[in-house]
Amino acid sequence: MLLTIREVSQLLHIKPSTLYAWAAQGRLPCFKLHGLVRFRREDLDQWLESCRMSSAVKAAQPVQRRPFDLSRVIARAKRGAYNPRHGETRHRSSPIGKEAADGAV
Repeated sequence: MLLTIREVSQLLHIKPSTLYAWAAQGRLPCFKLHGLVRFRREDLDQWLESCRMSSAVKAAQPVQRRPFDLSRVIARAKRGAYNPRHGETRHRSSPIGKEAADGAV
């Protein structure tokens, strides 16, 4: 028996829009019958089992974070702001630039 998006949404407690996206991306096993997305219960059960992670797998992958270096972040921001690609860094008196053209600056 084939299930509809609404039935699978209620079964898995997932929004229908998410199911449509996953089906389009191929992340969820489905069928398209004349433009309608349908699911087999057996395929969904197998998919759910493939998503299961054991606690041993979770414990074996500790999260490693690099130490946060604020001075490096500031230096990178300065390099991005003060380089020839971005042009002159001083503030002009007018966004139009008439003063520079008239020789007032």
